Amino acid sequence: MAGECFPESPKLGEMGEEALWELINDNRHRISLGVRPGILIPYLRQARVLTEMDEDEILSCHNLTNRSMRTSYMLDLLRTQARNGAVALLESLMIHYPTLYTQVTGCKPSTEPSRFSGLIKYSELTEYLVRAVTGMQKELQEARCEASRKSARCASLELEIREIMDLADKSNCLQSENEHMQRHVCSLQHEVTKLKDEKCDLYMRYTAAIEEKSAVSMRLHDLNLQIYQLQTELQKAITENEFQKRRSLRCADSAEYPQLQEEVRSLRCQLVKAEKLDPARQDILAQDLAEAIGSQVELAVQLRCYREENEQLLREKQALLDQNEGLSLQVQQLTLDCNMHQQKSTVIQNQMKELQAERDQAYLSRDEAQTMIARILAEKDTLRCQLVELQERVFSVQAKRSSRELQRQSCDGELEVDWESLRSNFEEPPVSPPRVSDRRRLCRMDAINPMSMLSSFNSVCADASIRSRDVEPPSPESLRRREKALYADRSLESMENEFLLEDFVFIPCVEGEDEHKPRLSSSDDSSIDGMSRTSVPSFLMRSRQKAIRVSGRVLSISLQGEALLTQLAVVGGNKTGVFVHQVTEGTAAHTVGISPGAQIVEVEYEQNQKALRMVLEDSTLEEAMWALGQVTGLCHLSLRPRQDDYDALLQQLQSRETSSGDSFYVRVNLTLPAGPNWTLALSCNDILHVTNTRPAGTEDSWHASQVHPCQLLDLKSGSVPNYYRAQRLLIRAIEDMSFQTKKSLKVWRMVSPNKQKAVRIVGTRHQGRNPLWVSVENEKTKSVESGGTSAPKSCLTLMPYSLVTPHFPLVCRPVLLLPTILGHILNKKMADWQGFQLCEPEVLSFSEHAAQQQRSEILEECEQERSCCYTLQSVEKVMKKGIHCVLPLGLDCVRRLHRAKIFPIIIFIGQSARSARKLKSKLQRHSQSEEQLLVCSRSEEPLLDKLPCLYHSVAPDSWCDQTSLLTNLRTIIWEEQKKIVWVEPDLW
Repeated sequence: MAGECFPESPKLGEMGEEALWELINDNRHRISLGVRPGILIPYLRQARVLTEMDEDEILSCHNLTNRSMRTSYMLDLLRTQARNGAVALLESLMIHYPTLYTQVTGCKPSTEPSRFSGLIKYSELTEYLVRAVTGMQKELQEARCEASRKSARCASLELEIREIMDLADKSNCLQSENEHMQRHVCSLQHEVTKLKDEKCDLYMRYTAAIEEKSAVSMRLHDLNLQIYQLQTELQKAITENEFQKRRSLRCADSAEYPQLQEEVRSLRCQLVKAEKLDPARQDILAQDLAEAIGSQVELAVQLRCYREENEQLLREKQALLDQNEGLSLQVQQLTLDCNMHQQKSTVIQNQMKELQAERDQAYLSRDEAQTMIARILAEKDTLRCQLVELQERVFSVQAKRSSRELQRQSCDGELEVDWESLRSNFEEPPVSPPRVSDRRRLCRMDAINPMSMLSSFNSVCADASIRSRDVEPPSPESLRRREKALYADRSLESMENEFLLEDFVFIPCVEGEDEHKPRLSSSDDSSIDGMSRTSVPSFLMRSRQKAIRVSGRVLSISLQGEALLTQLAVVGGNKTGVFVHQVTEGTAAHTVGISPGAQIVEVEYEQNQKALRMVLEDSTLEEAMWALGQVTGLCHLSLRPRQDDYDALLQQLQSRETSSGDSFYVRVNLTLPAGPNWTLALSCNDILHVTNTRPAGTEDSWHASQVHPCQLLDLKSGSVPNYYRAQRLLIRAIEDMSFQTKKSLKVWRMVSPNKQKAVRIVGTRHQGRNPLWVSVENEKTKSVESGGTSAPKSCLTLMPYSLVTPHFPLVCRPVLLLPTILGHILNKKMADWQGFQLCEPEVLSFSEHAAQQQRSEILEECEQERSCCYTLQSVEKVMKKGIHCVLPLGLDCVRRLHRAKIFPIIIFIGQSARSARKLKSKLQRHSQSEEQLLVCSRSEEPLLDKLPCLYHSVAPDSWCDQTSLLTNLRTIIWEEQKKIVWVEPDLW
């Protein structure tokens, strides 16, 4: 191109802005491919057409992934500088890319570019070039210094490589030793496993032998009872035989009567012979006979009297003999029974002694087994620690070796490859042995929990009738069945109850599980329940003054509980549990061994000859102190040792993180004004977080805080009336509203100036337990109620506060508009919004309808056809899409949705005659009238207070037409979606 002729550059200075940029845009592709932005930017910065921020954005923006995109973006930024940008770009091209400048402009590069641009003076350009050359010289010098440092670094790395090779040899030796140790540990593990299997077999055989011995003892006991019964029957037969013999002897005496009759007959014959004598003699004899007859008559009368007396005496004698024989038989029977009972008690005592000896032997064997297991595990843990240390050493050596290899590779790469290949080498993951955290965790394989086996032995040794053939401990149901079997023999009832219930039964404690408030099902409960079912009094009156029965982790302590709160002080609440805090020395509580740190699970006592039991495991501090204050006389406290939880509670109380162990949320059902002493102003449907039910200095107040609607944060704190005082205030408010006096109306207007609801009528039946009350159970009343034919009458109790639990829905909640007439009109409008969909009914067969009806999955049936209904699956199908489901249903679907953990947004649009007229045309299209809308609104508004959740109410004068109403509804739904859902328990 030596012969080519180029136009002079001043022509560019005469070109306008559009012409210059048209020239640049014609060659935009060529400039984007051939220019590096980093080379031109210093000159463009000097010309003041680019700023420092522009430079950072061009070179550092993540969206500009290659050089062409960065150059193109730089041209766009220069375009904003009009003609100065174009001139500066061409001058930079003339300096750094003269060939490209010639290709773009068609002009020969000039040595004085500022002659036509005027952006940079010639002297400034010279200064800029000098600074650029100086900077490049400095960079060259730094590069040479860096090369010398790299060479020294290479020499040092070679020395380190030699050291690493030596360490590699040592690591190989250590690895071989490690493998040897692993093989040794594996052999030890096999031996331990073999010993465990042998021990388990011994336990099984020992358990089977104990069960066989128990079965033999029970069989021997049955045979002894049969022998005693046979002996009793034999003795009774012998006695009856003797009695029959005596009766036969008395019958033999009746054979003397014929002889007497024969004598009387002979005397009569002699009397006939005497009548044949002479008359004188006959007269004498007649006179003698008359005298004899007279005397004989008297004697006959006396004889008859004597005979009658004799017969009476004989009858009395016979009755006395019979009575004597009956009494002798009873005495013999009682003697036999007494002997049998004595022998039976002797047998039982011998069996108990044998069981105690077996139990002691089992304890000794258990201790020996535990000692052996602990020793084996300690040795195994020691070997594991040694193995872990060796592995750590091996891994550290290998990690050092791999890191040094990487450093050596990086140094070689610096000398041979460019920076891009070096970066790729560093990004490749090094091949190194697995880390300690990545290898498989050490665990005991095929191990048997010794505590479960020991607990099974304890339960086997403690139970008097061993019937189970499993090594695992028996369940509470099997223990209750065994108690029933023990109580079956009525003759041993009193003796066995005293022996088994007071000195022998040690039932393991079975703890329940965390929905909402799990209640402990302890061994004491099971024993008491079992006694109540077998006619044994539920409240045992012990013969000794102090008795402690250990049942797993729960202690049942008996003591004299007069003025129990003066004997001990309590702290805690429903969140942490109620703990014994202080025990007065010298009192009954101190004598029986009650110490601070024990949780009071429940208390039992007698009142008016009734056994009462109060469950305090999840009660508040106020209710616990009230329950303990009711105790009079002998009582039983069920305690659970929880020293760590008690110490944590004391630390929180001392640091004033909490004021008590109470923590629960309630919904306020009445409106009260603010009062003195930091008393909060309460509004109906407010949510309170109660943190102390017995604040210092007050007995009828709680310390509570208002809750943030969208987060579990406490806002304003203060005191509120406690449950019982609030209940009285609620009743007084209802009475004032019922009488409608002028004074009460004025007060309620002052309390709720914004037409807010003053009270909310919420009650619970007597059968359903209020979560804010102590559970007081009467064993006798409970048995009568369960066995009676007629249920007791229910009573309604007004609730000033309702216990609520928070829920945090993660998906879009369904929307329910009320009244239903207005909801049917607006549902289709809402379904047209983005993020909303109308719930569609499903057609079900008869079997599907019956099955879903039984599972409570049918929300509502369509009026047109019974087989067509709205189901729970149709709502869930819409919710899975991440949008709001518009429910064309009524209030009955709310509780069904709550059971499925779906919490709809309930919006009630209040109605008046004026607001109904605004919707007249819409109502007529749906064949409805204004009166029907008002009636529907009045009938559904009271039902809202019966819902177990909060709802949003829209005032009738807050909207002017349908468009503004829909706008308000969209805003309300967006706000309600962010709020916490508070749900009450169903107490009905």
